[in-house]
Amino acid sequence: MNGRRKAVVLLSGGLDSATVLAIARAEGYACHSLSFDYGQTHRAELRAAESIAHALGAMEHKVIRLNLREIGGSALTDERIAVPRQPSEGIPVTYVPARNTIFLSLALAWAEVLEAQDIFIGVNAVDYSGYPDCRPEYIRAFESLANLATKAGVEGRRLRLHAPLIQLSKAEIIRRGLALGVDYAMTTSCYDADDEGRACGHCDACRLRRQGFAEAGVSDPTRYRETVDLPKKS
Repeated sequence: MNGRRKAVVLLSGGLDSATVLAIARAEGYACHSLSFDYGQTHRAELRAAESIAHALGAMEHKVIRLNLREIGGSALTDERIAVPRQPSEGIPVTYVPARNTIFLSLALAWAEVLEAQDIFIGVNAVDYSGYPDCRPEYIRAFESLANLATKAGVEGRRLRLHAPLIQLSKAEIIRRGLALGVDYAMTTSCYDADDEGRACGHCDACRLRRQGFAEAGVSDPTRYRETVDLPKKS
């Protein structure tokens, strides 16, 4: 790896995490991408994550299996809760309780094993869907925890949590990724994608993604399973 710094990159298979992997690579990190098979109903994202990791040159791609269906409480882990097709107020039912905390804890554990001091995550506080674990104060708090609760932190090997998209709009994220060669046709963002990875076109994730491409002034490469009205390009 020619002395490159190692980083663990959370990779869901969606637009944001693919962009983050490209950013980490461009910054010179040897990237170890990490995905989770956590019982999500939209499993096409796992196939997308594997393809993206290969295309963007991850050193290694690991999938950790969890069963958050046993906890439930989210439209993404409980088939009895419908994914909303209209914008909602407050924290939506697609919020998975403590998901980013669980994922980051496991990323932190792997980073210690790899002797990596950097973790990348694609959270966003501008075009986000009301999730409390996508805010800058959460990222700062988790980084503080990471350095208090690990052998690496105690021994002076400071751990850094990077959220390079946190203050960007979806259009800005798309432009950044395109400049780095991300093929967004490979990504799956939909909360209710079918087995072939085709998007519903109506959930919060689809709405934000579709609007982002329009505002970025580029064609939306998303495959939809039904006809949707695409916003006009800016």
